[in-house]
Amino acid sequence: MTNIMQSDPRNRAIIEDLRKLPAETPWAEFKENNSNPEIIGKLISALSNAARLADQHFAYVVWGIRNDDHAIVGTTFEPSSQIQNSQPLELWLAQRLQPSIDFRFEPLDIDGKRLVLLTIPAASTAPVEFDRTAFIRIGSGTPRLSDFPERLRTLWTKLQPYAWETGIATQFVTGDDVLALLDYASYFELTNQPLPDNRAGIFDKLLADRLVQPDAGGHWNITNLGALLFAKRLSDFSPSIARKAVRFVAYGGMSRADTVTHRHDVQKGYASGFQGLVDYMDGLLPRNEHIGKAFREEHPLYPSIAIRELVANALIHQDMTVTGAGPLIELFEDRMEITNPGKPLISPERFLDSPPRSRNEALASLMRRMRLCEEQGTGIDKVIVAVELHQLPPPDFRMEGDAVRAILFAPRRFAEMTPDERIRACYQHAALKYVSGQRMKNSTLCERFGIDPQNASQASVVIRQSLEAG
Repeated sequence: MTNIMQSDPRNRAIIEDLRKLPAETPWAEFKENNSNPEIIGKLISALSNAARLADQHFAYVVWGIRNDDHAIVGTTFEPSSQIQNSQPLELWLAQRLQPSIDFRFEPLDIDGKRLVLLTIPAASTAPVEFDRTAFIRIGSGTPRLSDFPERLRTLWTKLQPYAWETGIATQFVTGDDVLALLDYASYFELTNQPLPDNRAGIFDKLLADRLVQPDAGGHWNITNLGALLFAKRLSDFSPSIARKAVRFVAYGGMSRADTVTHRHDVQKGYASGFQGLVDYMDGLLPRNEHIGKAFREEHPLYPSIAIRELVANALIHQDMTVTGAGPLIELFEDRMEITNPGKPLISPERFLDSPPRSRNEALASLMRRMRLCEEQGTGIDKVIVAVELHQLPPPDFRMEGDAVRAILFAPRRFAEMTPDERIRACYQHAALKYVSGQRMKNSTLCERFGIDPQNASQASVVIRQSLEAG
């Protein structure tokens, strides 16, 4: 049995898996002692691009393994001590690779022979270039990518849907670890699938929805998508995942300077913890008492469907690349604010009528399948409809620095609304009618504001002010 010492367990498994390959692949290369920096730079570009074309997350070069039979022969190559143009080799390479990628040289000792493993992430946002030229691996050659336009077009096609969701949240874990970290039972329940009666069936489904990926040596990777949606505890993952947890803060007054009465950091994944979060907020929200013909009825201060849709939107449309920030829900005496990191892809004024766009397509698609958000991007429509039905002040959608904030306001009569709120309500009402194939009328705006038809001139004033405001 091969004796592997003094090396990371995952690297050992990678070496063993690579040696089992019948031949070199476009994303794997074996060398003995070739340490030419120019060749290495071109290889990194070529293998990174080829890995993305082959739907691999990493490419590899191994020094110390013979190419013909994959026998371990050892190497004299020492990247950490090699100097090129008065610079350490790794720095010299990093300065010439664009976009920047996190390649790593790592030494290993196998059977007393020294090896070096170079791990190269697959291209993610654009073809990787070395000295302003992108290369590709074809057979044993590394020609310029531009000389093969078909491959270049295919590569760009594969790069377009690549997103943060497909990144790795935790790497090289056992199947038992995956099942301990993820609430897989919740996944099957929410996607309305029967729970398989064997482990292979469970992993087949998780793999199909890109919640996990196979890794070396029979181990697994959990993707960012899998962790974010179904983590039992987000804190079990890296800070880049843990800090995406939803935070809820309730204040005893109308500003952030007032006393915090409730604070709740949701540790479950977005999907498995969504209903629990909604129920938690529902238990805290104030209610209005309405006396009907025979019974007293309590109605929530804010329409539950509006809260549900705005929270789901915040989860789906946040910019995951913004570090140290996640969705934030704040409850004040007079309003609720829901904030997500990242500038919007469309103007807030067009949230109602523009076709839905999301940075996180896989996240949005899976949450729609699980009926946690709207199928056709009509969530904002439902928010406006619910607000108008309850005759609340119009919600406000605004950019706050590099974040988007949606604000729901507590009930106020037409007479108590500010001029800006009346104009915004008129605009939203007109837009809602338009996308429904109808037209706003003086009478429909009176109904939206709760204005007595005898005072219809008040609605006419708001329409005129809205037109003047553009």
